[in-house]
Amino acid sequence: MVSLPPRQELLSFATAGLLAYACDLALFTWLRGPGGLDPLTAKVLSFAAGCTVAYAGNALGTYRHTRPKGLRPYAVFVAVNIAGAVVQLLCLAVSHYGLGFTSQRADTVSGAGIGMVLATVLRFWGTRTWVFRNEGRVGSWTG
Repeated sequence: MVSLPPRQELLSFATAGLLAYACDLALFTWLRGPGGLDPLTAKVLSFAAGCTVAYAGNALGTYRHTRPKGLRPYAVFVAVNIAGAVVQLLCLAVSHYGLGFTSQRADTVSGAGIGMVLATVLRFWGTRTWVFRNEGRVGSWTG
């Protein structure tokens, strides 16, 4: 099966990511509120659920032609997503603690703005390079 053209691949990846984000946010909100869990436990669980939704969306949609098998692709996908989360946290830490931009707006811009953009680029590259590899890809993004 032939892979998606680059624009379609990016849009499909973004759609899976938005669904995963909505799942993560909804579950976190429920676990913190009615679920009564502490914030870190709630976030770990909602992050895991979001990763699973993103993986399923990409495996069944964006990269369905690659047919990944076993737990290895999912484990690598989770590792790529953890790396993305670390990028977001680093952007926030550098801005807040390193540069002294401590307002809520600055934290939002650095963590949820700049950090999210950089993390998404990393996740897209990592997902298509390490998780859903395809030698016959149409319209390579890297060369």
